[in-house]
Amino acid sequence: MMRRYTTKDLTMAAILAAVYAVLTVTLPIPQYGGIQVRLAEAFTVLPFLFPAATPGLVVGCFIANLFSPFMLDAVFGTAATLIACILTERMPNRWLAPLPPVLCNAVIVGGEIAWLTTGITPAFWGSFALNAFTVGFGELLACYILGSVILSALPRIAPF
Repeated sequence: MMRRYTTKDLTMAAILAAVYAVLTVTLPIPQYGGIQVRLAEAFTVLPFLFPAATPGLVVGCFIANLFSPFMLDAVFGTAATLIACILTERMPNRWLAPLPPVLCNAVIVGGEIAWLTTGITPAFWGSFALNAFTVGFGELLACYILGSVILSALPRIAPF
């Protein structure tokens, strides 16, 4: 069944898209490549509280990935965010909510970077392991530290 979005939902999605893209493109920390910590990825836990956050995060990720040196990041990075948001919506508790973004980005983005740097060669699996670890670790920092703070604080300061 197709979800109907209210004006409030669309406004939140637009703001999230803008904030995600601006944080990713402007912060002077690694945002692209094997070693990355995207602080904006902390917002990928929001679909646990607000399923309407998913479209905004996906659009924001797509816009941010247009600036990536990896041409396929706009496709694979955005797909990782979409899958992660959909899975985050379905998590049974807030402690598991950051897990889908960590795993999806580690596997999908780690695989994308490994494939773009080594191709399908014997070096692929070693490169994949390294990139999955580094991307996943950066995602872990963003989602489990900052994202958990957001999940804890938001219900206290913003009425649903």
